[in-house]
Amino acid sequence: MSAAQIRLVQEKDIPSILEIYRPYVLETAISFEYEVPSIEDFNRRVRITARDYPYLVYLLDEKIIGYAYAHKQMERAAYQWNAELSVYVDQSYVRRGIGKALYGCLLEILSIQHVQNVYGIVRTPNPNSEKLHESFGFRKLGVFHQTGYKFGCWHDVAWFEKSIGTHDPCPQPFLSIQRIDPQAILEIMDRYSHAHAKNG
Repeated sequence: MSAAQIRLVQEKDIPSILEIYRPYVLETAISFEYEVPSIEDFNRRVRITARDYPYLVYLLDEKIIGYAYAHKQMERAAYQWNAELSVYVDQSYVRRGIGKALYGCLLEILSIQHVQNVYGIVRTPNPNSEKLHESFGFRKLGVFHQTGYKFGCWHDVAWFEKSIGTHDPCPQPFLSIQRIDPQAILEIMDRYSHAHAKNG
């Protein structure tokens, strides 16, 4: 049986996850970037995001084949209880439940960070991503029509939303991942790693 593991990103992972991202930039409109980021720029992006939010990698037999992360949805203080999610899987391993395992893990970690609402932004049509969000109970908020131009045509983008909190009248402030018990995070990652390895 193949050994699967979900863990927090490490600096040594940057080249591998950039290579996963590369074809999404160069060959698809899933990413709206035109050029692949430099390793230095990508490293900076990961470092800034991972400072406060979960940034996960999925390894199969010690090879990184997917990654996912959450980040701030809006800048203003009142939006601190929201997070936007992103997931990318090596194109040789799509439709194997890897994105679903990463998303489930992200959502559980975010809930202990006191996040209340999570959002996914999907270039449509994108059946795989749309089904992923629907499987977790996200609801489609709406579509921005012809909002991104890439590869000679205009693309629609759909916003998906899911509530993962109780929306108390006096919510506890957002907690950086640095303030979460590392053992609690490890247990969540291990649970999703083992569940997917068993079912995958």
